[in-house]
Amino acid sequence: MSTLNLPDGVEVTGPVKDRYDEILSPKALELVAKLHRELNARRLELLDAREDKAKRVAAGEDLDFLPETKDIRQDDSWKVAPLAPGLEDRRVEMTGPTDRKMTINALNSGAKAWLADQEDANTPMWGNVVEGPMNLMDALDGTIDFTSPQGKEYKLVEADKQPTIIVRPRGWHLPEKHILVDGEETSGSLVDFALYLTACGQKQIDRGKGPYFYCPKMESHLEARLWNDAFVIGQDFLGIPQGTIRATCLIETFPAAFEMEEILYELRDHSSGLNAGRWDYLFSAIKTYRTRGADFILPDRNTVTMTVPFMRAYTELLVRTCHKRGASAIGGMAAFIPSKDEAVNKNAFEKLAADKGREANDGFDGSWVAHPGMVQACDEVFSAKFGEGKTNQLDNLREDVSVTAQQLLDVKSTPGEVTEAGLRANIDVALQYLNSWLTGRGAVAIHNLMEDAATAEISRSQIWQQIKNEVTTADTGKLITKDLVLQLTDEIIAELPGEASDWNDARATFLEVAVADDYANFLTLPAYERMP
Repeated sequence: MSTLNLPDGVEVTGPVKDRYDEILSPKALELVAKLHRELNARRLELLDAREDKAKRVAAGEDLDFLPETKDIRQDDSWKVAPLAPGLEDRRVEMTGPTDRKMTINALNSGAKAWLADQEDANTPMWGNVVEGPMNLMDALDGTIDFTSPQGKEYKLVEADKQPTIIVRPRGWHLPEKHILVDGEETSGSLVDFALYLTACGQKQIDRGKGPYFYCPKMESHLEARLWNDAFVIGQDFLGIPQGTIRATCLIETFPAAFEMEEILYELRDHSSGLNAGRWDYLFSAIKTYRTRGADFILPDRNTVTMTVPFMRAYTELLVRTCHKRGASAIGGMAAFIPSKDEAVNKNAFEKLAADKGREANDGFDGSWVAHPGMVQACDEVFSAKFGEGKTNQLDNLREDVSVTAQQLLDVKSTPGEVTEAGLRANIDVALQYLNSWLTGRGAVAIHNLMEDAATAEISRSQIWQQIKNEVTTADTGKLITKDLVLQLTDEIIAELPGEASDWNDARATFLEVAVADDYANFLTLPAYERMP
C-alpha cells in the first residue's frame, strides 16, 4: 500500500493502493487544489446557466446563434493555432477506456490517434480514476504489459508506430467524490486533467508531441473559456510553454452546435479541432426539447441516421466551421465491432465503409472507430479520399455550406416511427449498459455494437420524453406510460442472463432516470452515487 503526502486542504477518501502515490503525487494534488480554488465556483455557475437555458427552451424560446458574438463569427481574420506535432494526420482514431489491456490494444491498433477515454467509455470508479493515468504513464515509459486470466500476454509494439494519445477527461457536470479540497468535492474534469498532465505531460513533450485532450459535453463557449483557463493555469504551474496543450472539443450537445466558432475562438491558442459526437448529440437534442411536443419526438433510435436533415446540417456546419478557422474536423463513432458471424461481419464492414465514405466526402479529416479490427477499413476510406501525400482535408473549405438555426432545429423532418419494438430495444440496451457501468466497465459490447454511456442516455431520454408527451406506438397502438415501461422492464429482465436479483441495481438506476417525474440531466450522476 502506498502512502500519500497531502497538500494543505486536500483529502483523499478513496483507497490508496500500490503505486497510487505516483499519480496522486504532491505536485498533482497541488494542481488539483489550485484548479479547484480558482475555477470551481465558475464551473458551478456555468452548470446553473445550463439550467437557466433549459428552462427558457422549455418555456418556448428556441436555441439560436448568439447575437452578442456575431462579430467573432463574421471576423474572417482569426485562426486557431497551427496543427501540433502528432495531430497533423488523424484519419482514423481509436476510442476506448484506459484499462491496461485496452491501452496496449489501442496503442498497437495502427490508428493515427487514440482517444484514451476517462469519460463515456470508462466509469468513474476510483480505481479507474487513478489507474487510467498510471497505465498511460507506463505506456509512455514503455513498461506496460498485461497477462489475461487465460494466460494471454499483451505487449507494446515499437514506439514510433503508436498512435498519438488524446485523453478525454470527464465532463464539467461530474464530480470527484474521493478527492476533497477545503472540504468540497472536486470536479471530475479538473481531476482527470491534472492527474494526466502532471504524470504524463512532460513525457509527451519529450517524445516530440504534447499533452492533448478531448473536451466533452460542453454547452457554451463560456465553458470552453473555462477549459482554456485551466490549460493556462496547468501549463504555468508545471513550467510547460503556453500553447503546448491542445484540445479537440466535442460538439455533442444541441446548444454547442450554435456556438462552434465561439468555442474555437475561446480555445484558439490551444485548439486542435472539433469532433462530431453524434450519439451524445442525439441525446442532447432529445434532452433539450424533451417537453416541447410532437415536433421534437424522434423515431426509434436505430432508425435515426446521419443523413436526416438536422444531423446533416450539424455535421456540414462543423466541417465548414473547422476548416474556415484552420482546425481539424473529426467525424463520429462507428460502434461496429467484428463478429464471428460472417453475415453480421459483412454488414458491419459495409455500414462502416458507407458511414466513413460519407464523412470523407463531406470534408472530415478523420473519424472514430471503437475496435482495432475496424481501424484498417476506416483508414482505407480516408486515404483514398485524401490521395497520395495528403494527411488531412483542411484545404476543403466547404464554402458551399450555409446552415441556419432552423435547419439545426429541424427534428420534425426525421422519417420513421416510434414502435414498441424500439421501446423494448431502448429498455434492453439501457439495462445491459447500466449493469456493466455499475461494476466499473464503461465500454460494453451489446448486440454486435460497442456501446458507451451515450447509447444509454439516448435510450432512457427517449422513454422519458415519450411518457411525458403521451406518445403511442405505431406497431401496437399502445400508449407509452410509466406502467407499460415497468411491465416491459420486468419482461426484459426475465429474458436476460442470470437471476432477476442480479439486475436490481441496474433496474433501480434505469427507472430513476427513465420514468421519474423529474428528468435527471445525466444518468451517470445518480449511477455515480450508487458507486463506492
